[in-house]
Amino acid sequence: MLSAEQIAEYHDKGYVVPDYRLSEETLVAIRRDHDRLLAKHPDFRDNCPALLCYDMAFLNYARDEAILDMAEQLIGSNIALWNMSFFAKPALNGKKTPFHQDGEYWPIRPLATCTVWIAVDAATVENGCLRYIPGSHKAKRLMRHDQRDNPEFTLQQELQANEYNDDEAEDLLLEAGQMAFHDIYLAHGSEINTSPHSRRGMTLRLMPTSSVYNRDVAKDMHRDRGGLDMSNHSLFLLRGQDLSAGNDFRVRTSAA
Repeated sequence: MLSAEQIAEYHDKGYVVPDYRLSEETLVAIRRDHDRLLAKHPDFRDNCPALLCYDMAFLNYARDEAILDMAEQLIGSNIALWNMSFFAKPALNGKKTPFHQDGEYWPIRPLATCTVWIAVDAATVENGCLRYIPGSHKAKRLMRHDQRDNPEFTLQQELQANEYNDDEAEDLLLEAGQMAFHDIYLAHGSEINTSPHSRRGMTLRLMPTSSVYNRDVAKDMHRDRGGLDMSNHSLFLLRGQDLSAGNDFRVRTSAA
């Protein structure tokens, strides 16, 4: 469980690194599942933005009771999982993720999600660890982003330069198995990986069910921006009940 100090740190800085970490046995299983995913879908070498659309085995890792206990301390006892992704920054030529806010991409209304970012490999400055702008979540607003079309980026929405100060960024240095929880409004990104070591990270997207996963908004986002169509994502109730009474829980049966 998170301590009172860690909960306060999450609300103050927008992220926290708990004491809990995954076992080596679990890490071996995640790496094995990721290898299987890449064998079927080599185009995901840098980023798989919707794991559960392609391999439901990853759902097992989202059911970790310790992770859900900590998430409950941050977003309440009614929790839905609406996505998982895998940022597989390969050794030597891993791509950059530009500074952004997660909420810029997501059809959640009202915006509310806690991301659990799990280090499948050690994350270091040399291999392109995440970088957070502490406190950038506090205004609870989406900052201005520009649309990119850069094949060297994993994501194509980038914060405008006058919206954040890169000098304030804090490096998220994690050992394999460690994780961080971060807020939907927190500005973050990561640099390229030119080191000989991969930097794989798996994310869980946990939403309080007081919010709705709005599939119509997802369709509008896809129409206006292209990219991933999130309108048919699977939605799982992991704890409690649907407070909104508006969430359409479904399992996606095939990938687009």
